[in-house]
Amino acid sequence: MAQALVSIQILPRTPQGEDVIPYVDKAIAIIAASGVPYRVGPLETTMEGDLAQLLDIVKRMNEAMVEAGCPSVISQVKIAYYQEGISIKQLTGKYDEA
Repeated sequence: MAQALVSIQILPRTPQGEDVIPYVDKAIAIIAASGVPYRVGPLETTMEGDLAQLLDIVKRMNEAMVEAGCPSVISQVKIAYYQEGISIKQLTGKYDEA
């Protein structure tokens, strides 16, 4: 079982002041390609897995924004770490069935 949940809201400053959604979509694609379980929410995306792996994904997301031409990026990150294990479903599964 995963030991960490990491939620990220990535806020890239776009090169020409255009809409951030296509950039955020690129960042979420990095999460999807990583293979970790994740859930996209309206204001942030939550991933579950090994903390070091999840933080590496956050790093790659930020680097991808710079590579896409963004002059700066703010990432708001929340970390829940449980030695005995944790999952997204444990915390929000009851709402999935509602």
